[in-house]
Order: sequence, then structure tokens, then C-alpha cells
Amino acid sequence: MSIDLKQYLRPGVTLPFCAGCGDRILLRLILRAIDELKINIDDMLFVSGIGCAAWIPSPNFNADTLHTLHGRAIAFATGAKVFNPKLKTVVISGDGDLADIGGNHLIHAARRNIDLTVLCANNMNYGMTGGQVCSTTPKGVRTPTTPGGNPYHPFDLCKLVNAAGATYVARYSVTQPSVLVESIKKALQIEGFSFIDIISPCPTQYGRQHRLGTPRETLKFFENRCIMKEDAKGLSEEELEEKIVTGEFSDGGN
Repeated sequence: MSIDLKQYLRPGVTLPFCAGCGDRILLRLILRAIDELKINIDDMLFVSGIGCAAWIPSPNFNADTLHTLHGRAIAFATGAKVFNPKLKTVVISGDGDLADIGGNHLIHAARRNIDLTVLCANNMNYGMTGGQVCSTTPKGVRTPTTPGGNPYHPFDLCKLVNAAGATYVARYSVTQPSVLVESIKKALQIEGFSFIDIISPCPTQYGRQHRLGTPRETLKFFENRCIMKEDAKGLSEEELEEKIVTGEFSDGGN
């Protein structure tokens, strides 16, 4: 990590992520966005739940953090924001925590358009506890709990929160670092509920179970699957079946 970003890390803490984990990349990109915006990190609160991504802010960020109950990160963040509306409150957690265990909190916070920034590190499985199926696991994918393949269509989290009423909604992958940093910067500056679905590959569980190869090859697999929504226009459903469409889906009314 560059010297400029080390100032945001708590001294003496070793990053807990597996080799090639997208969450390690995401940690750096979040701090890049904060640094480029020149936000005083002492004016921010980072809230997470339970899971691999929940370790991004806590204990790594040298800032105020809440490491909360499974699925309750948005509820805790809402309480903090109501108590101190001037506090820039950012929720960082995984898809299992935010969309499975905490799904109702997610849609109702979007419906109320609460002034929160929610960064969902989406690895499409329960990465910390064995790679079980979750609400974002692609249909047909085998997991320890769906050995015959996931029979259900996954949630499109961007469509979900957009329909619920979020102000800013986007999806990018950690393999798209430049546009992802710009999206995080935008989300941090918008008043209202901002949500970014961030594809964060899990080589240890998802990658191994699907024989995607090394951590580098796993990242490359997802890099090749991501396509910007402008490039997706005009493609057939069959052509898009194996793709992950990225971009902004609600831009805050701008």
C-alpha cells in the first residue's frame, strides 16, 4: 500500500484477507476515494456486519468503526445517522450480510432514502463459512449446499435497491478500479441512499469450487465477464447470459 494511504490504516494491524481476495483490493480503492476527496476520516463512521468484507473497515481503518451483528449493519448505521446527521456514515459489508441476513434493512433503508453510503462486496457466496449458496449466487452454480447446482435466479441487487427508491445505484468490479473509485467518490458526495454492488472475487471458496485456477486467474475470469452497460446495449439475452453488466443505474438525479 502506498505511503499516502497508510495514514488511514490502524498501526500494527495485519490485513486478514486470503491471497487474491477482492476485498483486499476494495479496501485500497475505498481509501483512494477518501484520499482523493480530501475527506477528514475523523468525520466518518464505518459500519460493518459479519463476513469477510466486514473486516475491511474493522479493525483496519484508523477511524471510528462499528463491527455489528450479522445482517444489522444498516440498522446500526441508521441509528448513528439519526443521532448525528452530520456524520458521514458508510456501510461496508458483504452480500450475505447485507442482502441475505439483512435484506429487509437494505430495502427499507433504500425506500426511506436514508443518507447512507452502502458498499456491498459481492463474492456470490458465503465466503467466510464454507462457500454456501446465497441470494447472489448465479443460477446453476454448485456450492456445498447446492451440490446439484443453485436452482434459483439470483437477486440483482441494483434492480432491487433502485426499485425500492435509492438515490444512487451502481455496480462495478474490483477489476475495474478507476471507474469504481470514481463511483465511490460520487456515492460519498450524494445526499440520500447510495448503493454500489461491488463484484469482489473469492478465490478460496468460489474460485476453488469452480476450478477457476489461481487467484490471478480467478480475478481474470471475473474481469472478462464484466461488461459496461453501454457496451451491453444491443446484445441478445444469450450473449449477456454469462456477463455481469456494470455501470450506473441511478445517478442521483443528475
